[in-house]
Amino acid sequence: MGDVIHALPSVTDIAEHYPEAKVDWVVEENFAELPTLHPGVGKVIPVAVRRWRRNILARSSWREMAAFRRMIQATDYDLIIDNQGLLKSAAIAHLAHGPRCGYDRASAREPLASFVYDRNIKVERDLHAVERNRLLVGRALGYVPGESVDYGIAAPALSLPWMPSGRYVVLLHATSRADKEWPEADWLALAARLNSQGLGCILPWGAVHEQERSERLAKQIANAVVPPRLNLTQAAALLGGAEAVVGVDTGLTHLAAALKVPVVALYCASDPGLTGVYASGPAVNLGRAGQVPQLAEVSAALEKVMQR
Repeated sequence: MGDVIHALPSVTDIAEHYPEAKVDWVVEENFAELPTLHPGVGKVIPVAVRRWRRNILARSSWREMAAFRRMIQATDYDLIIDNQGLLKSAAIAHLAHGPRCGYDRASAREPLASFVYDRNIKVERDLHAVERNRLLVGRALGYVPGESVDYGIAAPALSLPWMPSGRYVVLLHATSRADKEWPEADWLALAARLNSQGLGCILPWGAVHEQERSERLAKQIANAVVPPRLNLTQAAALLGGAEAVVGVDTGLTHLAAALKVPVVALYCASDPGLTGVYASGPAVNLGRAGQVPQLAEVSAALEKVMQR
């Protein structure tokens, strides 16, 4: 999800410099809702590489792969940009009709991907992922991206019956690895402080064990809501209406920052330097590998971003 969100500002840049341009986007099926939030994206073409790999012998997988190939080859493109720099993304770019460009060997995450492109572009490796995306696309199309970062998306207006009527903060405790989690005791203490300020707490989840944690925490928090499992459009609506979001290293934390919601991102087992939350709105990254953010600094940071 992070790769998709990091690429959104590039579409805003394209629309600014080439207002008549049409942008199609190939994206993993689980994240296909995200590009649709950007008005500069035309056709979204879902791909299911992860699922196909798991079921490579199934006839249904081969039928879907053939259908995907027909879909991506239905248009002759003026330019195909691979902004991931991976072998799998380069292979997909190779299927499409049109000149291909991407990172050069020294810039790509997987250097062999560079041999697929008709044009290789050098982009510095020590930049944030958002800026690497923007520079790649800008250099491919002949413009220099501006200083401000605009993800170009807004929270959809949805009626969610379980949503609280009052002000709330979203607590994103769920992440892909146990070592990235923030201690439950700290979540409870932070929630108590938010409750004392008249703020409710919403605890989304994705997997069953995350739902169990949300429910366990909610039982100990006043004015807490555990929503049903959300799709990405519903999650964007939830995040967009929040007073603030506190989240661990997970895609929804980046989505909140992209929506310009005040965000405090917690890094307990990874470094945020090149892939932390990055936005023009009020957002701050705390912690790094081996240094878990402390409750006091998280509370102070949250108060600061909510005052901006």
